[in-house]
Amino acid sequence: MALKTHFDETPNVNLTPMIDIVFLLIIFFMVGTKFTELEQQLQLELPQISAADQPNPQPVNRVINVYRDGRVALEQELLSLDELIEQLRSARTQHNRLGVIVRGDADGPLQNVATVLGACRQAGISDLGISVRLAKKE
Repeated sequence: MALKTHFDETPNVNLTPMIDIVFLLIIFFMVGTKFTELEQQLQLELPQISAADQPNPQPVNRVINVYRDGRVALEQELLSLDELIEQLRSARTQHNRLGVIVRGDADGPLQNVATVLGACRQAGISDLGISVRLAKKE
């Protein structure tokens, strides 16, 4: 009985299609770059809007400092919790998506920070953050 020996051929990877695609992408981006240069060179008179139509600038996150003894400061101004809530409500009427960052003293009780966070929620602020710093390696 004759035995048939079967040898599998090693698969070959054909790189020709991949090289074609790379060259097509290079040509595409080169042509696209030329169009943007031509667009910038067109002599156009851009439309103008009045100063009243300009959008409001994006609000900067407000910073609230909570000191060890429970004092609260918004932007370096000491406030009571009721005053803080009123100031945040008035700032929120100007910018609906106002954010607040609370910086609490590391040696102070966590309850002070929790109270300020609750006051922020009462004022309708939903974008809240707590500021921390990385510990130094010893």
